[in-house]
Amino acid sequence: MKGESAASDDELTSEILSHYSSASETASVLEEGPGSEQVDEQTAREETEDKLKQCIDNLMDKSAKTRLAALKSLRQAFSSRVLYDFLTGHRLTVRDCLERSLKKGGGEEQAAAANVFTMLCIQLGGGDEAEEGFKSLRPVLTSILNDSSANIAARQSCARALGLCCYVSTAEEGEDLVKSLALLESVFSSSYPNREGTLPTPKPGLPGLHTAALQAWSLLATLCPTSKLTELLELHLPKLQACLQSSDVNYRIAVGETIALLVELGRDIDEEFEVEDTESLCECLKSLATDGNKHRAKNDRRKQRSIFREVLHYIENEDFTEEKIRFGVESVYIDGWIRKRIYDAFKEILESGVRHHLQYNQLLRDIFGLGPPLILDAATIKGSKISRAEKHLFNIAAFKVRTKQRNKVRDKRADV
Repeated sequence: MKGESAASDDELTSEILSHYSSASETASVLEEGPGSEQVDEQTAREETEDKLKQCIDNLMDKSAKTRLAALKSLRQAFSSRVLYDFLTGHRLTVRDCLERSLKKGGGEEQAAAANVFTMLCIQLGGGDEAEEGFKSLRPVLTSILNDSSANIAARQSCARALGLCCYVSTAEEGEDLVKSLALLESVFSSSYPNREGTLPTPKPGLPGLHTAALQAWSLLATLCPTSKLTELLELHLPKLQACLQSSDVNYRIAVGETIALLVELGRDIDEEFEVEDTESLCECLKSLATDGNKHRAKNDRRKQRSIFREVLHYIENEDFTEEKIRFGVESVYIDGWIRKRIYDAFKEILESGVRHHLQYNQLLRDIFGLGPPLILDAATIKGSKISRAEKHLFNIAAFKVRTKQRNKVRDKRADV
C-alpha cells in the first residue's frame, strides 16, 4: 500500500544505507569465509533492493509529503552507495517519476527531483543510459530554470543539474554543450553591469541563482574546444571582473573562483596568457583579500579573504594551495582551479558520499585518473603505508594524462 509516512521513509533510508554499507564493504575486501556469509550478503542485497523499489513506488504516491520523503530517501541512498546494477534495470521508471515531479510538483519537490536526477546520471556512469536520460529531461529542467515565477531553490537545482548532467553525459557532443553553456550564461549574465557600468540591484534570491548558474557554466567551460574557449575568455573575463563588486558575498566568491579557472584554462592554451588590465584586477583582488568592512558578517569576511588571497596568488604567481582528499588507502590532490571546480561540483551534490564514490564509482575514478577500483584483502588494507610522496606523484601523473587527453579532444573536436 502506498502513502508511507515520512517517519517510515526515514527508517527505510536507514535500512537501505545499513544493508548497502555491509554489502559494499564485503564486495571491496576479498576475504575467505563460509558459504553462509555469501548467502547472507545476497539476502541483504535482495532486501535492500526491495526497499529501494518501495521508495520508487512512493514517488508515484498522491501525497506530496510521501513523494518528498521518497526523494529524500533516494538521495541519501544514491549518495552513500554505488547502485549501478540496480539502477540500470530501473532507470526508466525512476526517470519517469522524476519527470512527473519536475512537471507537476511544488517548488520543494522540483528541487529534490532535480538533485536526485543529477545523482542518477552520476550513478549510471556517464554512458549511453545517462545521456539518454539527460536528453529526455533537459527540456523540463530548462523550462523551470527559465521560469522567473518558479521557486528559486528549484531553479538553482535545475541549473546545477543541467551543468553536472551535461558534464558527465554529453561531454563529447558539441551541440548539447553549447546549448547548456548558452542557457546558463543567459541566467548569470543578468548580473553583469549595464552600459553605464553600473551593477544591477538583484531581487531577493537571485544572487543564489546566479551563483549556481555561474558554477555550472564554469564546470562546462572546462570541456570547451580551444576556439570556443578563446571566445568565452574574451567575452566574460572583463564583465566578471566588474561583478567582483557584487553585494552578495557568495556570488563574489563564485566570480573570483571562475576568473581563476578561466585564467588557468587560458594558460593551458597559451603559457603567456594574461588577463587584460591585470593590474586593475589584482588591485581589486587585494582589496577583497583584506576586506575589513564591519558591515559584512565576520564569517563572510573571513571566508572572502581566504578565497581571494588564493585567487590573487594564482593570478600573480600561479600559486595554488594544494588540498588532499583521502578515501580508503587512496588520495586525490586538488592542485588547480579546474580540478577544484570539478571536485566541488561532485561534492556539492554527493555531499559526504563523495569519498565513497571516489573509491568505488568508475565515473569519478576515470575523471580523477584513479583507474579501476582497488580490490584489497583485509591485511593489505590494514598494513598499507603508501608514502605521501608516492601518492602525490601518482596523482600528478594521472591528472597530467587526463589533461593531455582533454587537450587532444579539444584539438580534434569540431569547432562549436
